[in-house]
Amino acid sequence: MLRNLGAALVGSALLLTPQLVAAHVTLETKEAAPGTSYKAVLRVGHGCEGEPTTVMRVQIPDGVIAVKPMPKPGWELATVKDKYDQPYDYFGNELTEGVKQIEWSGGRLPDDFYDEFVFVGRLTDFEPGTVLHFPTVQQCAGAVHRWIEIPAAGQDPDELEEPAPQLTIVDDPSGD
Repeated sequence: MLRNLGAALVGSALLLTPQLVAAHVTLETKEAAPGTSYKAVLRVGHGCEGEPTTVMRVQIPDGVIAVKPMPKPGWELATVKDKYDQPYDYFGNELTEGVKQIEWSGGRLPDDFYDEFVFVGRLTDFEPGTVLHFPTVQQCAGAVHRWIEIPAAGQDPDELEEPAPQLTIVDDPSGD
């Protein structure tokens, strides 16, 4: 009987492992081509130590321009605009500033539920292999997760406790 109990506990731990790994705030689409529009879907799979999420804040990396967040019913939406690191051509118009941070607040995402926070932007001419990080802060009632850790060169982001959501620039995101 103890052997069966031990096997059951090991099996239960293995079943829970994917949920723990998937518990980070991540981007739904993890690859995109340079010079294209990108729909970023931040996936939030939990609150903070059992508390509901009440604020989501994401920083937009340099080279992602013309960002527009999607409003969420029941949440307030705010953006912070700032100067870009350089001027960018956007369909014949020169852009020198734009959204650098998005904040959804005032809502309530219980710990037991999942939700998504969405924005679109234009990826400038990044070199394939470039990895963009979207540092994200998840605030809850009395707790916070700072998904802002950026891996060192050669480091696996899964080794980090609170990794920033990341997007890899590729020539062909479909893998064809």
